[in-house]
Amino acid sequence: MRNTARWAATLGLTATAVCGPLTGAALATPAGATASLYAPSALVLTVGHGDSAATATPERAVTLTCAPTASGTHPAAVEACAELRGASGDFDALTAGGDALCTKEYNPVVVTAAGVWQGKRVSYERTFANECVKNASVTSVFAF
Repeated sequence: MRNTARWAATLGLTATAVCGPLTGAALATPAGATASLYAPSALVLTVGHGDSAATATPERAVTLTCAPTASGTHPAAVEACAELRGASGDFDALTAGGDALCTKEYNPVVVTAAGVWQGKRVSYERTFANECVKNASVTSVFAF
């Protein structure tokens, strides 16, 4: 009787070890659901006046989702997503090459980005001397 119980336990464990991974893969995606092939890329972008994001009140805010397709409340979502992909999500690399003439008036403008870019947490902040400098310095990502 002891050998029968031992064989039954061994057979049960072997069946679980061999068949367990096969059933786990089938249960990983619920019926009717599709697995996402894209890492999430969803951001909230803001623009406000002040020396830093901590002291500035956001005046405008938009959402930007870039995966799987460009969407959100950003007025140029397709262009903004293309620029971010081209810069590999590096906001400091997003610079415009314009030759704008701006006054030296100091009226600071703060831009922020918070969210997720290709599955990684993002938090970005940059302060410009004034609106003209901001518009001359950055691409369509912060043009809203």
